[in-house]
Amino acid sequence: MDQLDLTILSLLKQDSRLSNKEIGAQVHLTGQAVGQRINHLIDQQTITRFTIEIAQQQRQFIRLFMNNNHFSDVEAAVNQYSEVDSFYQVSGQACYVVIAHFEQTRLKTFIDHLSNWARYSVEVVLNDKKSN
Repeated sequence: MDQLDLTILSLLKQDSRLSNKEIGAQVHLTGQAVGQRINHLIDQQTITRFTIEIAQQQRQFIRLFMNNNHFSDVEAAVNQYSEVDSFYQVSGQACYVVIAHFEQTRLKTFIDHLSNWARYSVEVVLNDKKSN
């Protein structure tokens, strides 16, 4: 992967709807050449999927600390909620980290449900400070 590939990846991260021709105009390549580079990045598994990001009203980072060894119960419970964007088993103090976009009442329901097996810590995102 060279600097041109990194630039193409950066442009796609900013706006995945850009056409190969539009990207090519910014990196001084033809649309066909950009398409070949993107296909190569896919073949090399540098690009593993194309996705969109939907604006959420609120995003939470929820750390779960197990009270017992009922890991499969917690995993099944978390996976029942469509508001869960990502669910990770982690090392460190917490056993799991959940990234979600719950409305207030659904967040309480979620937390009450998981309280059967785990303690929790909820951090609510106030502002996304990463600039694209």
